[in-house]
Amino acid sequence: MTLELGGKSANIVFHDCDLERAATTAPAGVFDNAGQDCCARSRILVQRSVYDRFMELLEPAVHSIVVGDPGSRATEMGPLVSRAHRDKVAGYVPDDAPVAFRGTAPAGRGFWFPPTVLTPKRGDRTVTDEIFGPVVVVLTFDDEADAISLANDTAYGLSGSIWTDDLSRALRVARAVESGNLSVNSHSSVRFNTPFGGFKQSGVGRELGPDAPLQFTETKNVFIAVGEEM
Repeated sequence: MTLELGGKSANIVFHDCDLERAATTAPAGVFDNAGQDCCARSRILVQRSVYDRFMELLEPAVHSIVVGDPGSRATEMGPLVSRAHRDKVAGYVPDDAPVAFRGTAPAGRGFWFPPTVLTPKRGDRTVTDEIFGPVVVVLTFDDEADAISLANDTAYGLSGSIWTDDLSRALRVARAVESGNLSVNSHSSVRFNTPFGGFKQSGVGRELGPDAPLQFTETKNVFIAVGEEM
């Protein structure tokens, strides 16, 4: 049995990365399909020393997202799947929510919700719950150990990204983060020739890649006696 059950993936941004690229690509990592994606990097963890600059770069990237008719080639983000789901997402962003900034969305007919960036405290439900909508939280961390601890502070473990120019750091963090799929300096999650699946409550088993057939086979051990051997 193979199950893929959700995620609350971390996008970890270290001080030594290409900060402009990390910030300008972050919206695509979470707002694709209006955030209705189990691999969405819905927690952005930024090293404290570059937090202010990262937010300066992230804001125009969020404002530039074109939200509208999915049939239009200009559209980058469409609506949510239903009125009930839109109301659920909106419940995570009450009037007193710590909104850093948000994009725009059409008014009128349709289950629209704007791309929204929150800056909550650690442990807030927006940090722990899978919202499954265009809402991302941004938190700070102090060092590598803090980043790993924060990334792992979730019931899920499906996907995630690590932004750093230090390959040794990238591999150390990738080994320590409890997630089935991690990308370094990108937001790749699924490729048909590589295994895909999650840790913890994100599921069991693997789809795709050479591991996939193992989910549909059983191992059998057969002993054959030769001569006097028992």
